[in-house]
Amino acid sequence: MFWNKKKNKSTEFKCSECGQVHLEWPALTFKSPANYDFLSDKEKTELGKLDSDFCEIHYTDQIDRFIKVTLTQKLKDACETLEYGLWVSLSEKSYVDYKENYNNPNHKTGYFGWLCSNIPEYGNTSLIPCDVMTKSGNNRPEIFPHEDFDHPFVRDYYDGILKTEAENRIKEMIKNVG
Repeated sequence: MFWNKKKNKSTEFKCSECGQVHLEWPALTFKSPANYDFLSDKEKTELGKLDSDFCEIHYTDQIDRFIKVTLTQKLKDACETLEYGLWVSLSEKSYVDYKENYNNPNHKTGYFGWLCSNIPEYGNTSLIPCDVMTKSGNNRPEIFPHEDFDHPFVRDYYDGILKTEAENRIKEMIKNVG
């Protein structure tokens, strides 16, 4: 991927996956939860199950369950937003309910989850408590960090970040992926 500015100051980037040029900001996405990333290649093969929306890690004494979600970061000084594709862990009951209703376009509910993606600008962001809200139309659920949890990521989520910070995050993500 690459990122550049056009003369009219809109953002465009060439996607390394589809090869197309997009005019909107790319979503900053994580292909797997941090818990899965920490596994060795052998452990991933033996313990893990990963696809684009679900991840399970089968230990001898427990199963960890994760789903892909979105988070929308507001900006203080612009009308754009920065989109994230993140992972959260859910309880067995919530995970089963979500999976059973995955193809139901009318399923709307909420779950409690723990953020399980480490966002580079914040160091360890795993285990931030979140409300996970499903959406009708089979869109990925959106998360809302608990406002009373003391962490710079949570403060920035509620206070907003500057457009230049969002652009820097996009540049870094593209540099590290492409």
